[in-house]
Amino acid sequence: MEEITLQTKDAAFLYVDCEDKGIIQELAEYFTFFVPGYKFMPQFRNKMWDGKVRLLNLRDQSIYSGLYKYIKSFAAERNIAVKILPHGIKSEANLPGAHQEVDMSFIDEYILPFAPRDYQLSAVQYALENKRGLLVSPTASGKSYIIYLMMRYYLDMSYDHIADKVLLIVPTTSLVKQMVGDFAKYSENDPNFDVNGCHEIMAGLDKGHKTKKIYVSTWQSIYKMQKGYFEQFGMVIGDEAHGFKAKSLTSILTKCVNANYRYGLTGTLDGTQTHKLVLEGLFGPHKNITTSKE
Repeated sequence: MEEITLQTKDAAFLYVDCEDKGIIQELAEYFTFFVPGYKFMPQFRNKMWDGKVRLLNLRDQSIYSGLYKYIKSFAAERNIAVKILPHGIKSEANLPGAHQEVDMSFIDEYILPFAPRDYQLSAVQYALENKRGLLVSPTASGKSYIIYLMMRYYLDMSYDHIADKVLLIVPTTSLVKQMVGDFAKYSENDPNFDVNGCHEIMAGLDKGHKTKKIYVSTWQSIYKMQKGYFEQFGMVIGDEAHGFKAKSLTSILTKCVNANYRYGLTGTLDGTQTHKLVLEGLFGPHKNITTSKE
């Protein structure tokens, strides 16, 4: 029986290998697609590019770790075994597809202005237990509350002294202010969380802070930063993920090599500027979060 082996490169990428290189080539084609609107792009019109995105890099045989479930589906359809080699990571809990039980009673320790709704608790539990995911949540579903609870858990539970910060990426400066304002409301009566520990990043402001653990930034402000800057983050969250430019989003997420907790939140996957497979590759499999109204 043929076997595909997967090895963790870092939090963003897997290495893929197989003795039969024909299977690797077939897998590469499986993860190749045309970019929406490619026919109108200058590079295609000037015959400098064929309009396709290739998610499996044949040069080093690396692929986004969030595509693990698709690799498993590819293998199952062809009766190919999949073996994961845990190499160069801290624990098997960080392997793609790993599931860890999370006791949700941790929320009882927080002094909150109101109890989270059932669907918000389900979203938080799914996210924390799977460590990654693309959460599709309707507008007005209280996404910032979900984000707040996920961040609190990580900051309280993290024992990683290298990557002990959270990066929250939003598309606009107004959302930077809105997010921090929401966190202030959620924590105003909780002495164990200080909203002043949030570092706001936008044009003209410092990109780093020695003591603050939560960075809230527009993607435009940081996507050109060097890889070393992003190594401090153990959790990365992209809000309104459907609106990010593909090149900027991949630049940020692939440099977050220590962020084993990675989440995208979006109200829709329709009309995304970044292909759904790329979003899932960077953040993890999509999960629909339904509210009680639906």
